Amino acid sequence: MKRVTIKVKVPNIEELEQRMKDISLEFEPTLYQHDRVYVPRGYRRGMSMPRLVMRTEMSSVDKPAIYKLIFKRHIEDSGIEITDRSVIRDYTEIVNMIQQLGFVLVSEVSRRRKRIKLSDTSRIYLDKIDKLDDYYLKIETALDENDKVSEVMSDLRRTLKLFNLSKEHISQESYFEILQKNDIINSR
Repeated sequence: MKRVTIKVKVPNIEELEQRMKDISLEFEPTLYQHDRVYVPRGYRRGMSMPRLVMRTEMSSVDKPAIYKLIFKRHIEDSGIEITDRSVIRDYTEIVNMIQQLGFVLVSEVSRRRKRIKLSDTSRIYLDKIDKLDDYYLKIETALDENDKVSEVMSDLRRTLKLFNLSKEHISQESYFEILQKNDIINSR
């Protein structure tokens, strides 16, 4: 699936939450996610190379975890991210396949995620990354064949303004890159 995503570092979480309440946006219950991020040998940012993510997701301790394999590829020149995901049953077997394909584990990212479904194609996520003080807001929209990336990106930026956020708050780095930049121990 092709998506356009904009991610911002939230400068004031209390202000953001109040603005969301003011326009009647309400988050679903918190999800706990742990991602193990794999990249191909020779991976370099900005080269439109794929990443594979093994995600463990829990909605509460009394429910079983869900395991997902997520494929991500950011196409640098277009602003599009290709994302595919599948629920898996045998976590260990899939990790073995990933390693046999030549991908290497580069980081582990744990987070608490809240989400809002805006429409069938658009979501807002509020992420609190473990070991970081910051919150990040992501807005993503799935594209169909008639969508123009520039128009969708303009819509996402207008949505940011509703929350008093602007392009100065945008973060281009993935969470694993932010953790590595901050020399957080769960980077490999």
